[in-house]
Amino acid sequence: MIHKSFFFCLWIWFSRGESDGVKSVSVTEGDSVTLNTDVTEVQRDDLIVWVYRLNSSDIRIAEINRQSIYMHDSDVMFGDRLRMNRQSGSLTIRNIRTTDSGLYKLSIFSRSSSYRSFSVNVYAHLPIPVIIRDSSNCSSSSSSERSSVSRCSLLCSAVNVSHVTLSWYKGNSLLSSISVSDLSISLSLPLEVEYQDNNTYSCVINNPIRNQTKHLNVTQLCQTQTCSELKSSHWVGILVSLVILAVLAVPAIIFFRRKSKQGQPQNGKYFFHQ
Repeated sequence: MIHKSFFFCLWIWFSRGESDGVKSVSVTEGDSVTLNTDVTEVQRDDLIVWVYRLNSSDIRIAEINRQSIYMHDSDVMFGDRLRMNRQSGSLTIRNIRTTDSGLYKLSIFSRSSSYRSFSVNVYAHLPIPVIIRDSSNCSSSSSSERSSVSRCSLLCSAVNVSHVTLSWYKGNSLLSSISVSDLSISLSLPLEVEYQDNNTYSCVINNPIRNQTKHLNVTQLCQTQTCSELKSSHWVGILVSLVILAVLAVPAIIFFRRKSKQGQPQNGKYFFHQ
């Protein structure tokens, strides 16, 4: 009976197409989301079916038939994170993951039939942007010129992000922005300000439902270190790295030399340590 009713449900669904429209639902990873049926109370003869589209295939995940709940293939994809409300037939996804994004179809068969689709978009948590001094674009001037012409180059960055926009703001005015859609990558956005700039700047990363903001302290980033000091610290860092590599290389060289001597011939014979 269940299987027959389900295939009958699918047959009506596909014969009607998807002209009923799709409701978009956005949620952050780790939260819970409920897809509502708007049914006040499920009656004994009502049939409510939830289907999840995965890789162009529709998979039945939950169903209420004669007021009994059946969780079908949901345990494979969702584990125990799915709940179906016995009274309304609404579907709740707990501790939602980015892989749960997709199309969820609802079919309700009672005295009158209805159909809905929910496009669920799950977004990862947003990191707080990081603002650093860009020493590669650093140009120094004399002390007398600094207050009037010297500019400070900055970079705002966010790592391992997707479906986000990274933006620089001066007060409430947008200065520049960069976006990424599908792939998880690192974003960087440059900004140049004057050393004595007293304006309020901020770097904002956002997706359709949330944002994270990092405010810029021009005095702290641009006036505490001169360009020559930044370049000096850069070369000091390189020198320290080379010293560390040299220290680590010496024991390795000694070890391989000893191993090679053990295999060399002495008086026409090879001697190997047991």
